[in-house]
Amino acid sequence: MKKIILSLVVVASILTGCKGEKKEKVETKEEVIVEEVADLNNVDVENSVITWKGTKPTGAHNGTIMLKEGTLIVEDGNLTGGEFVVDMSSIKNLDIPQDKEGNAKLVGHLTSADFFDVETYPTSKFVITSVEEKDDNIHVTGNLTIKDVTKSITIPAMLSTEGDTTTFKSETFTIDRADFNVKYGSKKFFDNLKDKFIDDLMEISFTVKTK
Repeated sequence: MKKIILSLVVVASILTGCKGEKKEKVETKEEVIVEEVADLNNVDVENSVITWKGTKPTGAHNGTIMLKEGTLIVEDGNLTGGEFVVDMSSIKNLDIPQDKEGNAKLVGHLTSADFFDVETYPTSKFVITSVEEKDDNIHVTGNLTIKDVTKSITIPAMLSTEGDTTTFKSETFTIDRADFNVKYGSKKFFDNLKDKFIDDLMEISFTVKTK
């Protein structure tokens, strides 16, 4: 009996530790009104990428999304602004082999009206509104638009330049999809889902390179 109790304590400790490691979501605020960003169109969309990860009780899925176009404004080596337009039709899943039926089924569901409704909202967008240097990183505040919702978020990131290429790379951050009207399988919108729900929190990271 003592061994059973000890085992339960150990398992509970492990689970508690795992919960502690989960990233907290970034705070969403009302969008910041900014002047129109200069259209430099200097982002290398072929070598820039957004990664995503979503979870549910039975597992997780992850993948990528590509940019449609973008501008990164750097003055005297400092990031001062930018705008990235995301091609939502480019959503890919990486954890299911591409030749498996489940891959196309998942991507089809993510692009459908259930999730991101790509037919109605073909692009998402991130517009930088301010940049603050903090420790060895920069904290970038910007307006994130998904579907018909725009919220201001702040994310930690790094800026580096090698040769003629400047790279803006965010740390992995977590948003609440429910804040952006992505409702499918969310316990915030539906009752009695039991273990069929999908976590509202999803992980995202940006890697944006200039041409």
